[in-house]
Amino acid sequence: MDLKKLTVGKHLTELETSILEYIIENIDTVLKMGVREIAKNNYTSPASVIRLSKKLGYTGFVDMYYHLLPKVKKTEHQSLNVDEEIFKYSLSDILKKNQKKDIDFFVEKILHLKQKYIFIYATGFSAIAAEYLYKKLLVLGKKTIIATGTDSIGIVESNLEDIGIFIVISKSGETQQVMDKLLSANEQSIFTVSFTKEEPNRIANVSDLNFKLVDNNELDDRNILPNTFFPNLLLLFEYLFKVFLDQKKLKIEE
Repeated sequence: MDLKKLTVGKHLTELETSILEYIIENIDTVLKMGVREIAKNNYTSPASVIRLSKKLGYTGFVDMYYHLLPKVKKTEHQSLNVDEEIFKYSLSDILKKNQKKDIDFFVEKILHLKQKYIFIYATGFSAIAAEYLYKKLLVLGKKTIIATGTDSIGIVESNLEDIGIFIVISKSGETQQVMDKLLSANEQSIFTVSFTKEEPNRIANVSDLNFKLVDNNELDDRNILPNTFFPNLLLLFEYLFKVFLDQKKLKIEE
């Protein structure tokens, strides 16, 4: 199990990372063990366990345990069985996570964007979805630039003055490279939009507008297990394009 997305930006020490790995590996028994026994088994003090939980954003060990438990169990279950229920997700489910007013607002921003560019940034698997969004916007006649994790930071920095909308995609909502670019856009007062998992995350928190999708396996950082995040992301894109075309048609008729 890859813990990078749980720990990114938290600045954990080597000891704290080791404690977290121990807790996850022994998730069925650590609550009964309690903080003192966990600390003893990791050759440290109970204060280190409490400090870890607070660094991860929880009020204490018990709070951390009950937040980690469902994530760990879901990942364990998915590694053994492919739950076909996840493939029955539909547009109506996506729209339950995102308000219609936000969709309309996003489309209006794109519709009225004239001289400036739409800039899209993503890394890893998200970059594949970003490429689709980029090409779709191009054929719709919108000036668009795309950059990924392999591109120079200069591509973003040298175009900041010409960007009207800055869009990022991050399944975890915690990818540091994406976070850094988003903060640069915020500093320039550029309107920012993010597509992330539905649970609270740093990228969603600093975006002007955030669209949420279910991440079926949050701890599967390498995207090995079945997950409908990206298929549903593309479905949301297509719905946004539909609303865009509908509004564009209405504008022409007026």
